Amino acid sequence: MINSMSNQPFVSVIIPVYNGGKYIERCLDALIASTYPSFEIIVIDGCSTDNTMVMAQQMGATVLQLPRQSGISAARNFGAQHAQGDIIMFIDSDVIVREETIEMIVDSFKRHPGIVGVFGSYDDDPAEGNFISQYRNLLHHYHHQHSDTESYTLWTGCGAIRKKVFEEIGGFDQKRYTKPSIEDIEFGYRIRKKGYRILLNKDLQVKHLKRWEFLSMLRTDIFQRAIPWSRLILETKFMPKDLNLKISHRISSISAALMVLMIPFLPLSNKQLYDVPVALTVGLLSLTKKQKYMDATWT
Repeated sequence: MINSMSNQPFVSVIIPVYNGGKYIERCLDALIASTYPSFEIIVIDGCSTDNTMVMAQQMGATVLQLPRQSGISAARNFGAQHAQGDIIMFIDSDVIVREETIEMIVDSFKRHPGIVGVFGSYDDDPAEGNFISQYRNLLHHYHHQHSDTESYTLWTGCGAIRKKVFEEIGGFDQKRYTKPSIEDIEFGYRIRKKGYRILLNKDLQVKHLKRWEFLSMLRTDIFQRAIPWSRLILETKFMPKDLNLKISHRISSISAALMVLMIPFLPLSNKQLYDVPVALTVGLLSLTKKQKYMDATWT
């Protein structure tokens, strides 16, 4: 699907999806209703076994399928390779944008010519009403709304980057991050290492449709966020005072301590058993705010 007007920056909206039939229609409906006149929608399907591809095609999106299940980072990179826009916008398939969202992204680039990336947050009205979903989404909203606008990460739930910079940085690390993890944090590190700036626009808010349950939240926070983040800190010796890296990920790392007590009750591999204390150790280091981590800069 392509809507085009020559005097406006062209935006490529990339949506990675796998078995997203539950949400993809609402996601695309919201995008189609956008007030911004010049954009395309590219859905990257990760070999879904449901009707995701058919639904997306029927709604007019450009649908590309990965040759094999290679992960969300690979899907985003694949979409970027086929993007025609000067601006690449990433959203998740379980997100509903507002009609002015794309316009706000383009306006952010215009108002702040020194930035190469911009992102927003979930709104304060989660779609799911159960306690875990409300807690998780409102916590996300709170952290983003109370963080500095100068960021070291590029949140891809709803975020955008100039295409030429995306290509220069090399895209997401698809070999390392085959599942949703901290690929946005690691990508943001590389962007900032090049001297570029990323903006958190707190007015740029979208609705999250996902239903969280306790176990899914626990697995995500520990094995897909805290542990990979801990490894990244150990490798880079760098932890900026910024967004997820300032508060929420320290909380995730603390919760690793609880995981130690839960190990006998979880189906963990030997490798994962080794990773838990690693996450705990680095999490505790972050909580003590060691100056060598907090004030580090890359050379």
